[in-house]
Amino acid sequence: MTIRLRGLWELAWALAVTVTFLLATPGVSFAQNQDPAPNTAPPADPQPSSPAQPAASAPAPSPSAAQKTLPDKPLPAGQTSDPSAGSKDRLFYAMPNFSTVESPNQLPPLTVGQKFKLVTRSSFDPFQFAWYAALAGISQAENSEKGYGQGWGAYGIRYASAFGDGLTEAYMVSAVFPSVLRQDPRYYQLGHGSFLHRTGYALSRLIIARGDSGNAQFNASEIFGSAVAAGIVTYSYHPHEDKTLSNTASVWGTQVAYDAIAIEVKEFWPDLRRKFSEKKHAKDQN
Repeated sequence: MTIRLRGLWELAWALAVTVTFLLATPGVSFAQNQDPAPNTAPPADPQPSSPAQPAASAPAPSPSAAQKTLPDKPLPAGQTSDPSAGSKDRLFYAMPNFSTVESPNQLPPLTVGQKFKLVTRSSFDPFQFAWYAALAGISQAENSEKGYGQGWGAYGIRYASAFGDGLTEAYMVSAVFPSVLRQDPRYYQLGHGSFLHRTGYALSRLIIARGDSGNAQFNASEIFGSAVAAGIVTYSYHPHEDKTLSNTASVWGTQVAYDAIAIEVKEFWPDLRRKFSEKKHAKDQN
């Protein structure tokens, strides 16, 4: 099994998870929740003042009282008060989803340091260590890239190889190229419209990115970043027989396809999360 087929395990797993959750939740609404309507009830009529005494003006509410009357709009689930720090959200409550913004509005641009910090936070999350351990185990069981051999030593090499592949692609696509090209590596969820419209929007993010200026640009970070990453990992530490141009192109295509599924999950995950939350709330009420 080549690098391409090993990468397809990621693709098949993500596709299975996506389809399973979408089909298992037929009642999911694919429209963004609307904010509750403001209270438009007119104020109570003041008591008539005495003819002999002028009406006293109402005292201005204190800042604390006004704050209690008009609370700040709550942040979306998982979002932090500092947009540059990324969110705390996790896909299916496990996989890091720190670079997704549950709003189509443009946020302040990330600095170079913030872009690298966001990728590092996601790439070295505890979930990732277990994820790559599972991928290495599958690769070991299938004896993919036979040049690595078998045994615990070979498993360790496969684990390091899988981790290196993931790190290289993540940093190239979400940190290095976005810093050089001044592009925003975050995914802005659309959150409204029909299922097909949102699906098309998510797929279009593979070729359309937001620049740090807020303007739409060709997503060179995704296309060229993943291509450079595929070349680096293929021609560096992988077995000699896999160091071919066709295998590099296969790795590139597999990674772009995987990223396409990942952003589809990111687009619809908030709907599923709300569905699960509503079910849990209803269960607690019973």
